[in-house]
Amino acid sequence: TRYFVDHRRVRVVGGQGGEGGHSFYSEPRKVFGGPDGGNGGDGGPVVLKADQQTKSLSSVLPFYQGVHGERGGRKNCYGANGASVYVKVPVGTLVKEDGKVMADLTRHGEEYVAAYGGAGGKGNRFFLSNENRAPTTFTPGEPGQERVLHLELKTTAHAGLVGFPNAGKSSLLRAISRARPAVAAYPFTTLNPHVGIVHYQDYEQVAVADIPGLIKGAHQNRGLGVAFLRHIERCRFLLYVVDLSVPQPWTQLQDLKYELEQYQKGLSERPCVVIGNKIDLAQSRINLPLLKDQIDERVIALSALTGDNLEELFLLLRELYDTYVKTEQSRGQSPVKW
Repeated sequence: TRYFVDHRRVRVVGGQGGEGGHSFYSEPRKVFGGPDGGNGGDGGPVVLKADQQTKSLSSVLPFYQGVHGERGGRKNCYGANGASVYVKVPVGTLVKEDGKVMADLTRHGEEYVAAYGGAGGKGNRFFLSNENRAPTTFTPGEPGQERVLHLELKTTAHAGLVGFPNAGKSSLLRAISRARPAVAAYPFTTLNPHVGIVHYQDYEQVAVADIPGLIKGAHQNRGLGVAFLRHIERCRFLLYVVDLSVPQPWTQLQDLKYELEQYQKGLSERPCVVIGNKIDLAQSRINLPLLKDQIDERVIALSALTGDNLEELFLLLRELYDTYVKTEQSRGQSPVKW
Protein backbone atom coordinates (compact mmCIF):
# COMPACT_ATOMS: atom_id res chain seq x y z
CA THR A 1 0.00 0.00 0.00
CA ARG A 2 1.31 3.44 -0.93
CA TYR A 3 0.17 6.05 1.55
CA PHE A 4 -0.32 9.71 0.78
CA VAL A 5 2.16 11.76 2.83
CA ASP A 6 2.03 15.58 2.92
CA HIS A 7 4.46 16.15 5.82
CA ARG A 8 8.05 15.03 6.12
CA ARG A 9 10.97 15.89 8.41
CA VAL A 10 14.28 15.52 6.58
CA ARG A 11 17.87 15.80 7.80
CA VAL A 12 20.24 16.77 5.00
CA VAL A 13 24.05 16.88 5.15
CA GLY A 14 26.23 18.16 2.33
CA GLY A 15 29.20 16.14 1.18
CA GLN A 16 32.54 16.73 2.90
CA GLY A 17 35.34 18.34 0.90
CA GLY A 18 38.28 16.17 -0.03
CA GLU A 19 41.56 16.79 1.77
CA GLY A 20 44.46 18.42 -0.02
CA GLY A 21 47.20 16.37 -1.59
CA HIS A 22 50.65 16.01 -0.01
CA SER A 23 53.41 15.07 -2.44
CA PHE A 24 56.60 16.31 -4.05
CA TYR A 25 57.52 16.23 -7.69
CA SER A 26 59.88 13.35 -8.45
CA GLU A 27 61.74 12.77 -11.72
CA PRO A 28 65.13 11.30 -12.64
CA ARG A 29 67.96 13.86 -12.52
CA LYS A 30 65.63 16.43 -10.94
CA VAL A 31 66.31 16.35 -7.23
CA PHE A 32 64.32 19.28 -5.88
CA GLY A 33 61.10 19.24 -7.89
CA GLY A 34 59.06 21.05 -5.28
CA PRO A 35 55.57 20.39 -3.90
CA ASP A 36 52.87 19.24 -6.32
CA GLY A 37 49.96 18.19 -4.11
CA GLY A 38 46.66 19.43 -5.61
CA ASN A 39 43.60 20.76 -3.82
CA GLY A 40 40.77 18.46 -2.76
CA GLY A 41 37.41 18.48 -4.51
CA ASP A 42 34.34 20.21 -3.10
CA GLY A 43 31.62 18.12 -1.49
CA GLY A 44 28.39 17.60 -3.41
CA PRO A 45 25.20 19.45 -2.41
CA VAL A 46 21.78 17.97 -1.65
CA VAL A 47 19.17 19.53 -3.97
CA LEU A 48 15.38 19.39 -3.73
CA LYS A 49 13.81 19.31 -7.20
CA ALA A 50 10.10 19.70 -7.95
CA ASP A 51 8.86 16.89 -10.18
CA GLN A 52 5.39 16.75 -11.71
CA GLN A 53 5.34 12.95 -11.73
CA THR A 54 5.83 12.78 -7.95
CA LYS A 55 2.48 13.14 -6.18
CA SER A 56 3.38 12.52 -2.54
CA LEU A 57 6.23 12.92 -0.06
CA SER A 58 6.09 9.18 0.71
CA SER A 59 9.21 8.53 -1.39
CA VAL A 60 11.28 11.14 0.49
CA LEU A 61 13.68 9.52 2.98
CA PRO A 62 14.34 10.96 6.45
CA PHE A 63 18.08 11.43 5.79
CA TYR A 64 20.22 12.41 2.79
CA GLN A 65 24.02 12.61 2.66
CA GLY A 66 25.88 14.44 -0.10
CA VAL A 67 28.73 12.82 -2.02
CA HIS A 68 32.19 13.56 -0.59
CA GLY A 69 34.83 15.27 -2.69
CA GLU A 70 37.96 13.34 -3.65
CA ARG A 71 41.43 13.96 -2.30
CA GLY A 72 43.90 16.06 -4.27
CA GLY A 73 46.43 14.07 -6.29
CA ARG A 74 50.01 14.29 -7.45
CA LYS A 75 51.24 16.59 -10.22
CA ASN A 76 48.91 19.40 -9.04
CA CYS A 77 45.83 17.35 -9.89
CA TYR A 78 42.67 18.61 -8.19
CA GLY A 79 40.31 16.09 -6.63
CA ALA A 80 36.94 15.57 -8.30
CA ASN A 81 33.96 17.43 -6.88
CA GLY A 82 31.22 15.37 -5.30
CA ALA A 83 28.14 14.81 -7.47
CA SER A 84 24.88 16.52 -6.56
CA VAL A 85 22.24 14.41 -4.83
CA TYR A 86 18.78 15.24 -6.23
CA VAL A 87 15.67 14.58 -4.16
CA LYS A 88 12.42 14.60 -6.13
CA VAL A 89 9.52 16.28 -4.36
CA PRO A 90 5.99 17.04 -5.62
CA VAL A 91 5.13 20.37 -7.19
CA GLY A 92 3.71 22.56 -4.43
CA THR A 93 6.20 21.55 -1.73
CA LEU A 94 6.94 24.13 0.94
CA VAL A 95 10.39 23.95 2.57
CA LYS A 96 10.55 25.21 6.16
CA GLU A 97 13.35 25.51 8.70
CA ASP A 98 12.54 26.40 12.33
CA GLY A 99 9.08 27.52 11.24
CA LYS A 100 10.44 29.90 8.58
CA VAL A 101 9.60 29.35 4.91
CA MET A 102 12.86 28.89 2.98
CA ALA A 103 11.50 27.90 -0.45
CA ASP A 104 8.22 27.31 -2.28
CA LEU A 105 8.59 24.87 -5.18
CA THR A 106 5.54 25.60 -7.32
CA ARG A 107 6.95 24.93 -10.81
CA HIS A 108 8.10 21.72 -12.47
CA GLY A 109 11.89 21.54 -12.47
CA GLU A 110 12.33 24.22 -9.81
CA GLU A 111 15.29 23.50 -7.51
CA TYR A 112 16.38 24.45 -4.00
CA VAL A 113 19.81 23.64 -2.54
CA ALA A 114 18.96 22.08 0.81
CA ALA A 115 22.57 21.62 1.97
CA TYR A 116 25.80 22.87 0.40
CA GLY A 117 28.87 20.68 0.27
CA GLY A 118 32.06 21.59 2.10
CA ALA A 119 35.02 23.23 0.35
CA GLY A 120 37.96 21.05 -0.57
CA GLY A 121 41.21 21.25 1.39
CA LYS A 122 44.40 22.90 0.13
CA GLY A 123 47.29 20.78 -1.10
CA ASN A 124 50.89 21.49 -0.08
CA ARG A 125 51.46 23.20 -3.45
CA PHE A 126 49.16 26.00 -2.20
CA PHE A 127 51.55 26.81 0.66
CA LEU A 128 54.64 27.24 -1.54
CA SER A 129 56.36 30.58 -0.94
CA ASN A 130 59.81 32.15 -1.14
CA GLU A 131 60.26 31.59 2.58
CA ASN A 132 59.10 27.97 2.47
CA ARG A 133 60.23 26.13 -0.67
CA ALA A 134 59.25 22.66 0.57
CA PRO A 135 55.99 22.96 2.51
CA THR A 136 54.57 19.86 4.09
CA THR A 137 51.38 21.55 5.18
CA PHE A 138 48.01 20.53 3.73
CA THR A 139 44.48 21.06 5.00
CA PRO A 140 41.54 18.66 5.34
CA GLY A 141 38.26 19.32 3.57
CA GLU A 142 35.53 21.26 5.31
CA PRO A 143 32.40 19.41 6.48
CA GLY A 144 29.21 19.89 4.52
CA GLN A 145 26.28 21.98 5.67
CA GLU A 146 23.87 20.16 7.98
CA ARG A 147 20.21 21.14 8.30
CA VAL A 148 16.89 19.76 9.49
CA LEU A 149 14.08 20.74 7.12
CA HIS A 150 10.32 20.29 7.29
CA LEU A 151 8.65 19.59 3.95
CA GLU A 152 4.96 20.44 3.62
CA LEU A 153 2.92 19.60 0.54
CA LYS A 154 0.10 21.80 -0.67
CA THR A 155 -1.68 20.21 -3.61
CA THR A 156 -1.42 22.35 -6.74
CA ALA A 157 -4.58 22.27 -8.88
CA HIS A 158 -6.67 24.71 -10.88
CA ALA A 159 -9.99 23.89 -9.21
CA GLY A 160 -10.82 22.52 -5.78
CA LEU A 161 -13.94 20.54 -4.89
CA VAL A 162 -15.03 21.81 -1.47
CA GLY A 163 -17.93 20.35 0.46
CA PHE A 164 -19.16 18.44 3.47
CA PRO A 165 -18.73 14.64 3.77
CA ASN A 166 -20.99 12.62 1.46
CA ALA A 167 -21.81 15.63 -0.72
CA GLY A 168 -20.65 13.65 -3.77
CA LYS A 169 -17.23 15.21 -4.44
CA SER A 170 -15.45 11.93 -5.14
CA SER A 171 -18.29 10.68 -7.35
CA LEU A 172 -18.15 13.94 -9.31
CA LEU A 173 -14.39 13.66 -9.79
CA ARG A 174 -14.81 10.09 -11.07
CA ALA A 175 -17.48 11.32 -13.51
CA ILE A 176 -15.41 14.14 -15.06
CA SER A 177 -11.92 12.57 -15.02
CA ARG A 178 -10.05 9.28 -14.86
CA ALA A 179 -9.23 9.66 -11.17
CA ARG A 180 -10.64 6.86 -9.04
CA PRO A 181 -11.07 8.01 -5.43
CA ALA A 182 -12.97 5.69 -3.10
CA VAL A 183 -16.75 6.13 -3.00
CA ALA A 184 -18.94 4.76 -0.20
CA ALA A 185 -22.13 5.56 1.73
CA TYR A 186 -20.35 6.64 4.92
CA PRO A 187 -18.71 10.00 5.78
CA PHE A 188 -14.97 10.66 5.44
CA THR A 189 -14.54 8.06 2.70
CA THR A 190 -11.88 10.30 1.16
CA LEU A 191 -8.92 10.67 3.51
CA ASN A 192 -6.38 11.98 1.00
CA PRO A 193 -6.60 14.66 -1.70
CA HIS A 194 -7.02 13.29 -5.22
CA VAL A 195 -6.28 15.23 -8.41
CA GLY A 196 -8.13 14.45 -11.63
CA ILE A 197 -7.41 15.92 -15.06
CA VAL A 198 -10.23 17.16 -17.31
CA HIS A 199 -9.18 16.96 -20.98
CA TYR A 200 -10.49 19.26 -23.71
CA GLN A 201 -10.40 18.90 -27.48
CA ASP A 202 -7.78 21.65 -27.90
CA TYR A 203 -5.45 19.65 -25.60
CA GLU A 204 -5.88 22.00 -22.66
CA GLN A 205 -5.96 20.21 -19.30
CA VAL A 206 -7.67 21.46 -16.15
CA ALA A 207 -6.63 19.90 -12.83
CA VAL A 208 -9.43 19.37 -10.31
CA ALA A 209 -8.60 18.41 -6.70
CA ASP A 210 -10.98 16.44 -4.49
CA ILE A 211 -10.43 17.85 -1.00
CA PRO A 212 -11.49 15.57 1.91
CA GLY A 213 -14.76 16.60 3.53
CA LEU A 214 -14.87 19.55 5.91
CA ILE A 215 -17.11 19.91 8.94
CA LYS A 216 -18.06 22.77 11.22
CA GLY A 217 -15.02 23.78 13.25
CA ALA A 218 -12.49 22.44 10.74
CA HIS A 219 -10.39 25.60 11.18
CA GLN A 220 -10.15 24.64 14.88
CA ASN A 221 -8.72 21.23 13.89
CA ARG A 222 -11.99 19.35 14.26
CA GLY A 223 -12.76 16.34 12.08
CA LEU A 224 -9.87 16.00 9.67
CA GLY A 225 -8.86 19.46 10.84
CA VAL A 226 -6.56 21.87 9.07
CA ALA A 227 -4.58 18.97 7.62
CA PHE A 228 -6.43 19.38 4.32
CA LEU A 229 -7.55 23.00 4.48
CA ARG A 230 -4.08 23.98 3.32
CA HIS A 231 -4.57 22.02 0.07
CA ILE A 232 -7.29 24.53 -0.88
CA GLU A 233 -4.79 27.43 -0.70
CA ARG A 234 -3.25 26.50 -4.08
CA CYS A 235 -6.55 26.22 -5.96
CA ARG A 236 -7.16 29.11 -8.36
CA PHE A 237 -10.96 28.75 -8.23
CA LEU A 238 -13.34 26.74 -6.07
CA LEU A 239 -16.25 24.41 -6.80
CA TYR A 240 -18.59 24.24 -3.81
CA VAL A 241 -20.39 20.88 -3.90
CA VAL A 242 -23.75 21.06 -2.09
CA ASP A 243 -26.05 18.11 -1.37
CA LEU A 244 -29.46 19.25 -2.67
CA SER A 245 -31.33 16.43 -0.94
CA VAL A 246 -30.80 17.75 2.61
CA PRO A 247 -33.05 20.42 4.21
CA GLN A 248 -31.88 24.03 3.64
CA PRO A 249 -28.88 23.20 1.43
CA TRP A 250 -27.82 26.88 1.31
CA THR A 251 -26.62 26.61 4.93
CA GLN A 252 -23.90 24.23 3.69
CA LEU A 253 -22.46 26.98 1.50
CA GLN A 254 -22.51 29.49 4.35
CA ASP A 255 -20.72 27.10 6.70
CA LEU A 256 -18.10 26.18 4.09
CA LYS A 257 -17.29 29.81 3.34
CA TYR A 258 -17.05 30.57 7.04
CA GLU A 259 -14.53 27.75 7.60
CA LEU A 260 -12.39 28.89 4.66
CA GLU A 261 -12.44 32.50 5.79
CA GLN A 262 -11.50 31.59 9.35
CA TYR A 263 -8.60 29.51 8.10
CA GLN A 264 -7.23 32.17 5.72
CA LYS A 265 -8.68 35.59 5.12
CA GLY A 266 -9.81 36.08 1.52
CA LEU A 267 -9.85 32.37 0.68
CA SER A 268 -13.66 32.29 0.35
CA GLU A 269 -13.59 35.26 -2.07
CA ARG A 270 -11.89 33.38 -4.89
CA PRO A 271 -13.80 32.79 -8.16
CA CYS A 272 -16.29 30.03 -7.52
CA VAL A 273 -19.40 28.23 -8.65
CA VAL A 274 -21.93 26.24 -6.62
CA ILE A 275 -22.65 22.68 -7.75
CA GLY A 276 -25.97 21.29 -6.57
CA ASN A 277 -25.43 17.54 -6.61
CA LYS A 278 -27.94 14.63 -6.50
CA ILE A 279 -30.51 16.37 -8.73
CA ASP A 280 -31.80 12.89 -9.63
CA LEU A 281 -33.59 12.74 -6.24
CA ALA A 282 -37.11 14.13 -5.86
CA GLN A 283 -36.30 16.26 -2.80
CA SER A 284 -33.38 17.84 -4.66
CA ARG A 285 -35.64 19.14 -7.43
CA ILE A 286 -37.79 20.82 -4.77
CA ASN A 287 -34.79 22.42 -3.02
CA LEU A 288 -33.10 23.69 -6.22
CA PRO A 289 -35.22 26.87 -6.74
CA LEU A 290 -35.00 27.60 -2.99
CA LEU A 291 -31.21 27.41 -3.17
CA LYS A 292 -31.05 29.77 -6.15
CA ASP A 293 -33.20 32.31 -4.27
CA GLN A 294 -30.98 32.25 -1.18
CA ILE A 295 -27.52 32.72 -2.76
CA ASP A 296 -26.01 35.06 -5.33
CA GLU A 297 -23.48 32.63 -6.85
CA ARG A 298 -24.12 30.74 -10.05
CA VAL A 299 -25.65 27.31 -9.41
CA ILE A 300 -25.24 24.23 -11.59
CA ALA A 301 -27.61 21.36 -10.82
CA LEU A 302 -26.27 17.96 -11.82
CA SER A 303 -26.05 14.34 -10.82
CA ALA A 304 -22.62 12.73 -10.52
CA LEU A 305 -24.33 9.32 -10.34
CA THR A 306 -26.35 9.50 -13.57
CA GLY A 307 -24.22 12.09 -15.42
CA ASP A 308 -27.06 14.61 -15.87
CA ASN A 309 -25.93 18.13 -16.88
CA LEU A 310 -22.19 17.40 -16.75
CA GLU A 311 -21.74 19.29 -20.04
CA GLU A 312 -22.57 22.60 -18.37
CA LEU A 313 -19.93 21.90 -15.73
CA PHE A 314 -17.31 21.21 -18.41
CA LEU A 315 -18.09 24.51 -20.14
CA LEU A 316 -17.99 26.48 -16.90
CA LEU A 317 -14.73 24.85 -15.84
CA ARG A 318 -13.15 25.92 -19.12
CA GLU A 319 -14.55 29.43 -18.70
CA LEU A 320 -13.01 29.77 -15.22
CA TYR A 321 -9.72 28.32 -16.46
CA ASP A 322 -9.52 30.73 -19.41
CA THR A 323 -10.21 33.66 -17.09
CA TYR A 324 -7.40 32.49 -14.79
CA VAL A 325 -4.96 32.17 -17.72
CA LYS A 326 -5.75 35.67 -19.02
CA THR A 327 -5.38 37.15 -15.53
CA GLU A 328 -1.97 35.56 -15.03
CA GLN A 329 -0.76 36.65 -18.46
CA SER A 330 -1.92 40.23 -17.87
CA ARG A 331 0.23 40.27 -14.72
CA GLY A 332 3.24 39.07 -16.69
CA GLN A 333 3.22 35.65 -15.03
CA SER A 334 2.99 32.25 -16.62
CA PRO A 335 -0.10 30.21 -15.59
CA VAL A 336 0.28 26.71 -14.16
CA LYS A 337 -0.11 24.09 -16.89
CA TRP A 338 -0.69 20.35 -16.60
